[in-house]
Amino acid sequence: MYFFSKKQSKKKIKKKLKKSKKQLISKNSKKKLKGIIKINKFGHGFVFINNNNNYKKIFIPKVNTKNSLNGDEVIVKIKKIENNKIIGIIKKIIKRKKNNNIIGIVKKINKNKIIVNTNEFHVDIHIIISKSNKKIKISFKDKVLIKILNWKKNLSNPIGKILKNLGKTGNPITEKNSIIEEYKINNFFSKKVIKELKKIPIKIDKKEIFKRKDMRYVKTITIDPFNAKDFDDAISIKEINDDIFEIGIHISDVTHYVKEGTYIDKEAYKRGASLYLVNDVIPMLPEKLSNNLCSLVPNEERLSFSVIFKMNKKAEILDFWIGKTIIRSDKRFNYEEVQEILKKKKGPFCKEILILYHLSKKLKLKRLINGSILMNTYDLKIFLDKKNYPKKIKLEDSKNSNFLIEEFMLLTNKKISEFVSLNKNGKPSNFTYIYRIHDKPCLKKIKEVKSFIKLLGYKINKFDKKEINNLLKISKKKKEKNIIDNLLMRMMTKAKYSTENIGHYGLSFSYYTHFTSPIRRYPDIIAHRLLEKFIMNKKSESLIRYEKKSNHCSNKEKILLEAERNYIKSIQIIYLSKFIGNIFKGIISWITDRYVYVELLFLKIDGFVKIYKNKKFFIGKKVYVKLIKVNLQKKDIELKIVKNIKNY
Repeated sequence: MYFFSKKQSKKKIKKKLKKSKKQLISKNSKKKLKGIIKINKFGHGFVFINNNNNYKKIFIPKVNTKNSLNGDEVIVKIKKIENNKIIGIIKKIIKRKKNNNIIGIVKKINKNKIIVNTNEFHVDIHIIISKSNKKIKISFKDKVLIKILNWKKNLSNPIGKILKNLGKTGNPITEKNSIIEEYKINNFFSKKVIKELKKIPIKIDKKEIFKRKDMRYVKTITIDPFNAKDFDDAISIKEINDDIFEIGIHISDVTHYVKEGTYIDKEAYKRGASLYLVNDVIPMLPEKLSNNLCSLVPNEERLSFSVIFKMNKKAEILDFWIGKTIIRSDKRFNYEEVQEILKKKKGPFCKEILILYHLSKKLKLKRLINGSILMNTYDLKIFLDKKNYPKKIKLEDSKNSNFLIEEFMLLTNKKISEFVSLNKNGKPSNFTYIYRIHDKPCLKKIKEVKSFIKLLGYKINKFDKKEINNLLKISKKKKEKNIIDNLLMRMMTKAKYSTENIGHYGLSFSYYTHFTSPIRRYPDIIAHRLLEKFIMNKKSESLIRYEKKSNHCSNKEKILLEAERNYIKSIQIIYLSKFIGNIFKGIISWITDRYVYVELLFLKIDGFVKIYKNKKFFIGKKVYVKLIKVNLQKKDIELKIVKNIKNY
């Protein structure tokens, strides 16, 4: 990482790093180290060492990758240090990755072979035309799924076989198909799952109703995005007197229908969560459950797992109850409708919505006082035409209606985890539970972000949570807002699931879980099952077993989040392709030794500018840029800096 500034010099730090790395190389230059190689879109590799060495990865130039494929187990030899990187060469491929299916674009079609270009290789893949290949119709610029058959030492190009034609490059449906194949997303439910579904009764058994707290006649609403199909949560309100309210947070009782060990449950566990792709969703649960029986739709009796808070106007919790309920939602709202009611102070359920909003503001203030970090958030709204092409992309800051629901969900997740973890005397219950944990950032990352923040003209001293919130507040209406947000996000560790509770740093909660979205997240299903066992005084479950489940859920979340981001970026690039040659306002967000990255302000997406001359650039500099070209395959946006912007 390199950036230029008159104020700052890192020569001393670089010298120390170079010296320590040289010592490592002198010790290990004769050793042949074992690891897994990951190839980037430029054909270069990084070998991640899987033994106890003092460094994590070694850079491999594309000429030294020795026909290795992404995910192969290799032996690497260290060669030298250059530009603060440890550089190596692949000596041997120990084991090929089992599933080496990749996605590429048809570059050329000859009489005897099809030439395909991919991100995974710095050379093309050759497809020998055979009878099996002729069955699949292929044309220029088609996106295809390929299986690598071999890449022998004497061959300059790998040999592959086309398994599937995904469609024409640049078509949103093709990009969706590519994401499904690339991330191995299961888009269909098995016959065994469908068979189990048919056995689930549509009507609620009367015996089940008598077992539950009846909340059907309490005013209850749902608030969700306008395009939502599955409603996990509902909120009820009952006015006890002018100062005391009974607020019910009702979460779909998914585990009543999805029993542990069934085919439906196993499939949900494999998927980990629902995958949202702009106007489409690949659900974790079949539609009969996700959009029907489990969804808290209006005017229908639904089973739920609820937390009912008794609180005063100051949002102080006087008492609470946790248990199974039956509810009937009176009305479904979207965020825009609630925002209008908050603005005009009139509309259906106006009184109830205003009370909930007042309480949510009090909850939010308490959270901030206790040290919770309030990150700036925005909604990226993508509007598609009839052919699924993006016709408009709009950026909107999160509204008051968003955090109204968010605050009550945070409170519920916090209270549930405290309830399971602590006995009435405040001592640990030692009951196995699944937590959503978030560790504090490491000192190294804090120092890096601190130096970048100073370049943007902001003074930070302690860099504690109070100062972070103050920085976010000051920068909220500034052009560099998104850069600061991204820098702080990079500094943070990734939240994950675990049975070992360390608290949640970002929220400043000692106990936190995910309980409120069981239709779309599997960890919430685990949280529901364990809570029910705790309430029924059942024996605590195996910590090792549930830690394994927690790790699986964390890994699936990471994969699905990457898939979702990649698909959204594809749609953004398709949209940008209409504006080649146009001039846009931008802000420099990141700098390396080869590229300057500029955020396009109207779309909140980064493009790159090649550094040809020794010009001085710094993070936060405002510029006009020209859109030169886009590359959908590599997810690249190439820009050219036209001029600096002085007054904005």
